Amino acid sequence: MRMLFYRFLGAKFTLVATRHAEAKPSGLTLFLLKKADKVVTLITSTSKNLGIENTKIGHGVQVDKFVPESTKRLLNISQENIILNAGRVRKEKGQLVLLEAVKNLKKHPTWALVIVGKVDKPEFLNDLKSIAKKHQIESQVYFINETRDIVSYYQAAKIVVAPSFSEGFSLVTAEAMSCENTVIATQNVGVHSELINHGKNGYLFEAGNENQLEDILFKLIEQKIPYLGKEARKEIINNWSAKKEAKSLTEFYLKN
Repeated sequence: MRMLFYRFLGAKFTLVATRHAEAKPSGLTLFLLKKADKVVTLITSTSKNLGIENTKIGHGVQVDKFVPESTKRLLNISQENIILNAGRVRKEKGQLVLLEAVKNLKKHPTWALVIVGKVDKPEFLNDLKSIAKKHQIESQVYFINETRDIVSYYQAAKIVVAPSFSEGFSLVTAEAMSCENTVIATQNVGVHSELINHGKNGYLFEAGNENQLEDILFKLIEQKIPYLGKEARKEIINNWSAKKEAKSLTEFYLKN
C-alpha cells in the first residue's frame, strides 16, 4: 500500500508483489495484487488458483548450511532416535494428528518425538501434553521453544514429519530434506507434493489421516520401508537450492 501511495505521488518504478499464502486471498489483497505490475507466487496451487497472471518462483535452501551430520546428538534427550516436527505449534500445523499417530511409541523406547517451535496459544500446548500423557508417552515427547539452532535438530533427527493442513511454501520440509532426513508430509499441501515423490525421496499422507501417518511412521521405525534421506538431499541440491532461487529471481527482475 505504501508503494502504491508513492506511485500516486508520481514515483516511477516497477512494482512486484509476492503472494506467500496458499489460501484464497481476500478481496482487498486481490485488489492490491492487481495493482502490482508483476506478481510472484511460491507454489503451483497458489499460482493456479490466484486468478491473475503470476510467475512461480519457489524458495531455495542454503544447501551448504543445511547439511547432514549423522553423529549429531541432542542434549537432555536420552533417546537415540528422533522424530522431529519443526515450525509454529498451532492446530493448522497438525501436531494433534502427529501426537495421536505416535500413541504406540512406548513400544519403541529408544525413539522420541521432538516438537520445536513457537507456541501460539499455551492452551494448545497443554492439549498436546495431555495427549502424550493419555498414551503414556510423555517421557518420549519433548517440546522445545523456537531456536536459531534448528540445523542441529534436523541433523540429530532420523525422521521429520510435516503434518500441516496449510502451508505458504513449507521451507521446513525442504531444509529437512537437505539435511538427509526422511520426511513424511501431507500431500497437496504447500510445496510438499512438488518436493516429494512418494516412496522415492520421502513419503506423503492425506492431511488429518492419523492412521496413514502412523502406518508410515512405524514401518520406518521397524525398518519395513526404506529411509530416503540421501535421495531427499539430491532433490534439494538439484532443484531447490538458494542459488537456483536467486538466479530465477535475478532473471525475473532484470527482465521486468
